[in-house]
Amino acid sequence: MMFGTELKICGLSRIEDITAVNRHGADYAGFVFFEKSKRYVDPYKANELISLLRADIRPVGVFMDEPLDNVVRIARITGVELIQLHGHESEEYVEYVRRTLDRPVIKAYKASEDGAIERAVQSAADYVMIDSGAGSGKKFDWSILKDFKRDYFLAGGLDPESVGEAIRMLEPFAVDVSSGVETDGIKDEEKIAKFIKAVKHGGNYV
Repeated sequence: MMFGTELKICGLSRIEDITAVNRHGADYAGFVFFEKSKRYVDPYKANELISLLRADIRPVGVFMDEPLDNVVRIARITGVELIQLHGHESEEYVEYVRRTLDRPVIKAYKASEDGAIERAVQSAADYVMIDSGAGSGKKFDWSILKDFKRDYFLAGGLDPESVGEAIRMLEPFAVDVSSGVETDGIKDEEKIAKFIKAVKHGGNYV
């Protein structure tokens, strides 16, 4: 059985990471522009990496409470096709980014925050992401999304072993992974391949 869930591999920063996603396939490739993140990548380096991506893999720029002018500048330098906002950006901020860059926006919400699910439903963003926290690598109670009424990216604690269950239970628009396909903080091609197979086949990744 084939599943229609799309997938995003986030936190790419090396040529080896690009080679892995090109070889095994992904719908989105995420590049982190939050300087305090261990996965931060310089915008000019990101531009080089993005130029090597397969044409059918869409690059996503990930930002967290970044000044608006920086988001616009970095997006234009790098050529990212979507903007992911992972902080406490306002609705006005989301609208400004969409209007100024004319690119889809993904707004992330932390599942454990009071009112986050309700805010996500109402968000002006093109897509929302429901996460356990910014790169925490921890799973949250997926049952809170059983009746969620819009397209969303599921993130937080996903890995090759758990993502099939998540897709079967929730049928999200997309799943997002970073630490779940790493070994000692570095992207692991074998884990990337297993994760992608699990998404495409609903858990049968071996």
